[in-house]
Amino acid sequence: MSIDSIFAATRFGLEFERLRLEAASHNIAVANTPIAPGHPAQMLRAAAPSGAGFDAAIGVRAQLALAASDTDERQVHDPSDPAADENGMVSYPRINLVEEMSTLMEAGRAYEANVRAFNTLRSMTLHSLDIGNGA
Repeated sequence: MSIDSIFAATRFGLEFERLRLEAASHNIAVANTPIAPGHPAQMLRAAAPSGAGFDAAIGVRAQLALAASDTDERQVHDPSDPAADENGMVSYPRINLVEEMSTLMEAGRAYEANVRAFNTLRSMTLHSLDIGNGA
């Protein structure tokens, strides 16, 4: 495996984990935001290319994106809310906050690991240039 492909793998990991962090934080932010009647409840997920091997996934970095997926709704009785329907029920997206917080912690740690791997590879590359320069 060439150095460029290792750098590409760590960049891919950094980008993917950043998207996971962004999706989880967005889901936490909208967990208690009412849904307009007639609109589906949605949450975000980081989407990576599937079906291709690891090497192919690195080559298609541009296909990483945040994908919205429909989720269930939870109903809360609050007739004083302006978003309440005729029965006084307000719809919120059913988002598991524990799962989203776990995703935040996991993605944050994976991002840090990718940063360490990138910095280690960078310092090894610079050190090898120093060794080659002294010969």
